[in-house]
Amino acid sequence: MKSINPDDFKVVDKINLSKLPTNLEIGASDEKKEDKLKNVTEKLSALQDVMYAHNKYGVLICLQGMDTSGKDSLIREVFKEFNSRGVVVHSFKTPNSTELEHDYLWRHYLVLPEKGKFAVFNRSHYENVLVTRVHPEYILNENLPGIEDVADITPEFWENRMEQINNFEKHITQNGTIMLKFFLHLSKEEQRQRLLRRLEEREHNWKFSVGDLKERDQWDNYMHFYEEAINKTSSEHAPWYVVPADDKEMARYIVAKIIWEEMQKHTDIKEPEMDDKVKANMELYKEMLEKE
Repeated sequence: MKSINPDDFKVVDKINLSKLPTNLEIGASDEKKEDKLKNVTEKLSALQDVMYAHNKYGVLICLQGMDTSGKDSLIREVFKEFNSRGVVVHSFKTPNSTELEHDYLWRHYLVLPEKGKFAVFNRSHYENVLVTRVHPEYILNENLPGIEDVADITPEFWENRMEQINNFEKHITQNGTIMLKFFLHLSKEEQRQRLLRRLEEREHNWKFSVGDLKERDQWDNYMHFYEEAINKTSSEHAPWYVVPADDKEMARYIVAKIIWEEMQKHTDIKEPEMDDKVKANMELYKEMLEKE
């Protein structure tokens, strides 16, 4: 089975999404991919235990992708070996009335990972430069000064918002959050097939929404704005990875492998040493306990 190199997916120069693959052939069966995934997820779970004891870093995983790109199932499979207290998943829907009384980043600050834990954003703060660009009328719900009409939303508004996102990510990573961002790169044809399956397979009927078709009509716009957002916000401290997503099993393994490889760069994550005084008196403490 061909090895996975995280650098092959990392965005370090400007990308053109139309030229990047949505499928990756590595000559392995689904069973082999699942075995590889299990091996990596078990190692990640053990690492999170060490992180908890180390208590210096939190890890933020951001997942973005078009409808049906496999975000939900990826979260389930990549993090299922974790201690349930070690990972928290947040799915960001349309902002509610309380959230709209604050700036758009407020609700994301509230659920950043604690030290020693992983947080997964299923959709993220990037919705504020993706969905809102395709549907700029949504910005009016934020009741911003100087924005009375869609016509008031200028190109400078979006440039400022990208800069704000970069500043947000710089701030949290400088304060102990390890951040990795994944775009699940799905082909339009594969999305069509997955939407059809939702209609044809009874157990998946509940997943289908007419709204999915309306958003599909905006495919080209979404690809344009995804490409722009990724190009303007991929940095060394908060990198984007474009992951081929037509093959769900492969996408899960790639994401897990990238997380594992990137975490290996933080060589200071270790279990704390036992206090010298405790270590010097271990035999005494054992004797005390054995006498009880």
